[in-house]
Amino acid sequence: MNSLMAAGALLYSFSPTPPNPSDSFKKFSLTERRPKFPSRFHLTVLPEDRCFVFQISARRHSGGRGNWRLWTDLKSNPYDVSIKPPNSVKFNSSIDKSVLDDDEEEDELGDELPWWKQFPKRWLIVSLCFSAFLLCNMDRVNMSIAILPMSAEYNWNPQTVGLIQSSFFWGYLLTQIAGGIWADTVGGKLVLGFGVIWWSVATVLTPVAAKIGLPFLLVVRAFMGIGEGVAMPAMNNILSKWVPVAERSRSLALVYSGMYLGSVTGLAFSPFLIHQYGWPSVFFSFGSLGAVWFAVWLNKAHSSPLDDPQLRPQEKKLIFASSVSKEPVKSIPWGTILSKPPVWALIVSHFCHNWGTFILLTWMPTYYHQVLKFNLTESGLLCVLPWLTMAFSANLGGWIADTLVSRGLSVTTVRKIMQSIGFLGPAFFLTQLSHVDSPAMAVLCMACSQGTDAFSQSGLYSNHQDIAPRYSGVLLGLSNTAGVLAGVFGTAATGYILQHGSWDDVFKVSVGLYLVGTVVWNLFSTGEKILD
Repeated sequence: MNSLMAAGALLYSFSPTPPNPSDSFKKFSLTERRPKFPSRFHLTVLPEDRCFVFQISARRHSGGRGNWRLWTDLKSNPYDVSIKPPNSVKFNSSIDKSVLDDDEEEDELGDELPWWKQFPKRWLIVSLCFSAFLLCNMDRVNMSIAILPMSAEYNWNPQTVGLIQSSFFWGYLLTQIAGGIWADTVGGKLVLGFGVIWWSVATVLTPVAAKIGLPFLLVVRAFMGIGEGVAMPAMNNILSKWVPVAERSRSLALVYSGMYLGSVTGLAFSPFLIHQYGWPSVFFSFGSLGAVWFAVWLNKAHSSPLDDPQLRPQEKKLIFASSVSKEPVKSIPWGTILSKPPVWALIVSHFCHNWGTFILLTWMPTYYHQVLKFNLTESGLLCVLPWLTMAFSANLGGWIADTLVSRGLSVTTVRKIMQSIGFLGPAFFLTQLSHVDSPAMAVLCMACSQGTDAFSQSGLYSNHQDIAPRYSGVLLGLSNTAGVLAGVFGTAATGYILQHGSWDDVFKVSVGLYLVGTVVWNLFSTGEKILD
């Protein structure tokens, strides 16, 4: 019935027995359903000789939220009680029909709400995760620009620079699996919120630590890695609960494109801030943005649709129609997880992928400055192009992947296609860098390399939720641990290689690992669920 109200309504139905004050009427109390307004219904009551038709209506009072007005219109008409009661007094059928029509009414009422209240809550969660990852990479890549004036000021050699760049991954490595366990057991909202605040504080403290001494700087950078380390497992946990399978690739692609756009923002604004206010300003300004995000996150986000009292019924039905249990897990079946070949395909592929990705992330400005002879501002601005390409390609790949799945192609085939592009594309374009002889072509190769790399978001990065949706946070933490090890070793090894070799040697190692990842992924990965 469309006018069931929280305050309750008393309904009376006709009894076919002769009139008797004690049993002529039945009383129904309807208090269980939340009100939907504007709302009204008609009620016919038949005493002995007259038919009373009530119209009961309710509308929101202008006095504020939660205040409602209730009124009735009464019409009295002669009626012969010997005639069969009209359908309006048959409450059982009326109520059943109204309950079935509830979703229709919700749609009609939704049209009267402001657009911002009709915006799907699951996509609000995705948008907040996107903005968290935007801040994540802004705070991470600013060091790759600031390291140039910092190394000049403190007389750091390339090996020391490589040590500083890799120190971030010491903390990042520690919290991958722990962050996944924490997110899967207590919920992603708390874990992601903690991560953003933690790394924001560490970002602000970076200039202070650098002035005190190198050991303090290494500790603060490692602390920053601790905060950012929980972000990916927590995000994966949240989206596994909020996003239907048919929207998985697009949602993950959008969130990860936040990382790419964060790199764009950081690389674009860092040179300007350094030139105008000095290199410490980059860390102070970027780090302070985390507090703003955290305030919105606490107010709007929930770990699961079950925790959100404002989630609309149709959206809850859509989310739960194609998803697994939303309850936090109580124990992690480590033996079962580690016995599955697709899990190891994820781990190995993640290592191979991140080796090349993190080298480009941390060393690209240095490459532009040393090899292509760009100045600081040019290095920062030209680094933007590859990351813009990645942001575009990630969302394009997500749309393609979801479209292929919706048209009947198996999830396994889609994941293998997308990840093969994510491996072979960068491998091809990095091999071309040794053959180009102009800065413009070098930048173009870098952009194409990272653009094809972004198809991985619809490959291995979507696969955790495919094969183990209930343990997606733990599984991402596990595979990303291997990815972080690639970042630690790759970033430090690059500094060593550059002291004893050339950039061509750096790229050859990345290409070799891309090829290994392609073989392992296509042999052992799957898009089917292997863990309940």
